[in-house]
Amino acid sequence: QVKLVESGGDLVQPGGSLRLSCAASGSIFSTNIMAWYRQAPGKERELVASIASGGGTYHADSVKGRFAISRDNVKNTVYLQMDNLKPEDTSKYLCYLSHRGANYWGQGTQVTVSS
Repeated sequence: QVKLVESGGDLVQPGGSLRLSCAASGSIFSTNIMAWYRQAPGKERELVASIASGGGTYHADSVKGRFAISRDNVKNTVYLQMDNLKPEDTSKYLCYLSHRGANYWGQGTQVTVSS
């Protein structure tokens, strides 16, 4: 069983920065994909960024140049550095891991961007 625990969400002013972390524990295959999704009330869940165990990354157009995903394979932890945050980034951010045909989700961490 795989467990994902997110942290780092907070209330921040527009233009501010946050760093989200997601620690994965359990039996994790070395080849995997980890990602951050977000879901706001009444909206569909959307992919923010993903990173493969080999290092390849994807960032949604809405966050390119502002967010950066990274990972520490030794710690099985994925990070999301979020800079120049905007009110429209307000959402619950969920960590995701996929390996061996199975998908896992964390409980999420709330990010609120407001003055």
